[in-house]
Amino acid sequence: MVNHSIQVVQALASALTEGGRGANGTAFPKQPNKALKLYEFEGSPFCRRVREVLTTLNLDYEVYPCPKGGEKYRKIVKEKGGKLQFPFLVDENTGEQLYESQEIIHHLFKNYGKSGTTPKKYAHYPKIPVAAFAGTLINGARGVWIDKKIVNRQAPEKLLELWGFEASPFTRVVRGVLAELEIPFVFHNVAKERWQDQGPAVLRLKPGQYIPIKGGKREQVVTVMGRAKKDIQLPYLEDPNTGAQLFESKDIVSYLKRYYGA
Repeated sequence: MVNHSIQVVQALASALTEGGRGANGTAFPKQPNKALKLYEFEGSPFCRRVREVLTTLNLDYEVYPCPKGGEKYRKIVKEKGGKLQFPFLVDENTGEQLYESQEIIHHLFKNYGKSGTTPKKYAHYPKIPVAAFAGTLINGARGVWIDKKIVNRQAPEKLLELWGFEASPFTRVVRGVLAELEIPFVFHNVAKERWQDQGPAVLRLKPGQYIPIKGGKREQVVTVMGRAKKDIQLPYLEDPNTGAQLFESKDIVSYLKRYYGA
């Protein structure tokens, strides 16, 4: 098994291949009334494009992991849409079901962006996502295939909840494990909302006590985490099935494999 610290470095290098996409987003998202449902797998470069935009819009959504060899949600995608292609977005707010990543991106900006139009940098992705493919390889292709060593594949009764953002290397490591174990979860985007948010908690560009934008999404997340200090530490996982609340990515990975990987 690759050392956890090495996995984080690989995940960081993977994030850099996309030039920082999936790190920053609006402080005041237009969150849909009904949860968006995304069927995808962590290692897919096309799924990654959609996740980057979801972070830009700072939207929360439900994830149903569909790694290669998966037995739970791939068949649902085939039943709903008629083919096995990923990503697959189900938006019960508009009644639409979409496959193509670029169509999904246009849909997201149209319905949940501030202007209703797709910004130029997100409107014309290359047909062959060379950078994203490279990022997947650099990341060890984690989250592409199901973990074949796992015997018990029963999904938890309640969706787990994970707070993070697409470009976070620590979050990426956790999402890779969730994909390989086929564990569905709610992903709460906690995008960086301004320059003061840049950098990890202990090394922010703006020194001193961290104060999130008043009324912004990060301020709300601080309350959810119950932090004594007004700060953000990601990833953060809550499991309503066991009552577990965990911050450190290494601890989260260990927990997931212990409770859902046996």
